[in-house]
Amino acid sequence: MATTLDDTINRQTYGPLTWLLSRQTFWVFLATVLACVALATVSEPFSSAQNLFNITRNFAFVGIAALGMTAVIITGGIDLSVGSVMGLSAMVLGLVMGAGYSMEVGIVAGLGIALIVGFINGFLVAYVKMPSFVVTLAMLSLARSQGQVWSNNKGVYQFGPDQSSILALGGGSFHGIANPVIALVLLAAVTGFCLRWTRWGCHVFAVGGNEKAARLTGVPVRRIKLTVYMFSALMAGIAGILMAGWLGSVTQNHGEGKELSVIAATVIGGANLMGGSGTVIGGIVGAALIEIIRNSLTMLGISTFWQGTFIAGCILVAVAFDRVKALRETEE
Repeated sequence: MATTLDDTINRQTYGPLTWLLSRQTFWVFLATVLACVALATVSEPFSSAQNLFNITRNFAFVGIAALGMTAVIITGGIDLSVGSVMGLSAMVLGLVMGAGYSMEVGIVAGLGIALIVGFINGFLVAYVKMPSFVVTLAMLSLARSQGQVWSNNKGVYQFGPDQSSILALGGGSFHGIANPVIALVLLAAVTGFCLRWTRWGCHVFAVGGNEKAARLTGVPVRRIKLTVYMFSALMAGIAGILMAGWLGSVTQNHGEGKELSVIAATVIGGANLMGGSGTVIGGIVGAALIEIIRNSLTMLGISTFWQGTFIAGCILVAVAFDRVKALRETEE
């Protein structure tokens, strides 16, 4: 849904089929399909309607956050705070709704705090010129800590008068499709359009491709960086709020560790950690593959402690694939 100038040139030079086979997203998608077929063969419960519903719902949360992470990585940055932003946004939602306010007020408050976090991240990276790794790593701890402070280190299990509404929003479905999946599709369509067809999207790729050249051509580099971190935090906030509705509660470990899954999904889907390339579809496919791995471990009776090993292996293979492709293009 979003491509670089090099992708367009490659399609014109080598043809659609050659271009498709050179795309990491295609191979990840193929691996995902093959994994589903194999698991359906060896484990009958895997292909049950309820399990497939659970898989799509569960990966939607990571997929939504991956939309924002994709924009950040395209600019050459990283956002390690998305898991904590999920937790903080959900906690603010729970506290506001628990105080008797409506669901709408709670959502606005939750997303508002997410945007504030994103603004702080973006400002420090773009205007103070601090490394994104350091800034967002610090924010990971700060946001988690503030969630504990504001809640007095207690979970939220009652959402006030609108509890049924928030539970329906995150845990409900429409014609058999989980609401978080519908949200993912809509947000992905908007994000893909913005990255490919708007000036903002062109500037995002320009900053990641060559920041110095982008600045010389008049691209507002600092403002673009600020917006991508705010966008990343916003997507994380949406994912956290939907997750709260699905779980029916908000605890202190809400979203904990999700930053690894989100970054992994984005990188596995083909986003270049050096910046300049990445796709919305890639992040979604990467999120789906990670959830299928997690689900398959349970279905096959393998300890979930192996989950981190499999995800780490996928990340290493994805990055190695990208490096080999870059070296081949350099040699040519």
